[in-house]
Amino acid sequence: MATHIPMRSGNPALSAETFRAAPRTLGDEAMTIQGTVNKTALSLLILLVTASYTWNLGVRNPQVPVFMMIGLIGGLIVAMATIFKQTWAPITTPMYAGLEGLALGGISAVFEARYPGLVSQAVFLTFGTLGALLMAYRSGLIKPTENFKLGVFAATGGIALVYLVSFVMSLFGASIPLINSSGTFGILFSLFVVGIAALNLVLDFDFIEQGAARGAPKYMEWYGAFGLLVTLVWLYLEMLRLLAKLQDRS
Repeated sequence: MATHIPMRSGNPALSAETFRAAPRTLGDEAMTIQGTVNKTALSLLILLVTASYTWNLGVRNPQVPVFMMIGLIGGLIVAMATIFKQTWAPITTPMYAGLEGLALGGISAVFEARYPGLVSQAVFLTFGTLGALLMAYRSGLIKPTENFKLGVFAATGGIALVYLVSFVMSLFGASIPLINSSGTFGILFSLFVVGIAALNLVLDFDFIEQGAARGAPKYMEWYGAFGLLVTLVWLYLEMLRLLAKLQDRS
């Protein structure tokens, strides 16, 4: 009787059925961890190139808001296409990286104009968190048990719901002031969200490792890179929000 390896990730790009639905392959056509690492690095390079472009235009350039909207809307469309059609990942993942870079470059320029030095801190903390959690995962200090995965999954869903409610309220000119404020509750909320985003990286590492162990097809390396990129973008944006609140508080 065939058995399934239970896998769960709070990352919507890496659902429980992602690798189960992919056919098992062997040899050079199979997914590997090193291959996923290489494709993640290439995707991050693409993101940094396009982010640098909008960043260098300057926050006062009228083209920046246009590129930000193209990046945000285009990135969402490409992300949804990738999630529903994983075989497209070798094409859509680089596209997603480029579009997200356009958006992040503009968003970063806006934050930097108001809080000088903030962006470099957020970048350092994001990649520092990635490195630290990867080391903790590889050393076994953090073990993604099923209860651990379930907790992170539930917390991620709760955060998504809060953000959705906040977005709907903003359409009617209202907001949830506590989570957006620089007060104690607002900072604690951002700390919690940053923590959950970071823990999603652990689940992504485990998810990709299990996918490679199951002999997922080669294109899933790109899909694994896409999933990690989604989490890193989220973590970086939450770092920006947290640091901005802390500066407003000081």
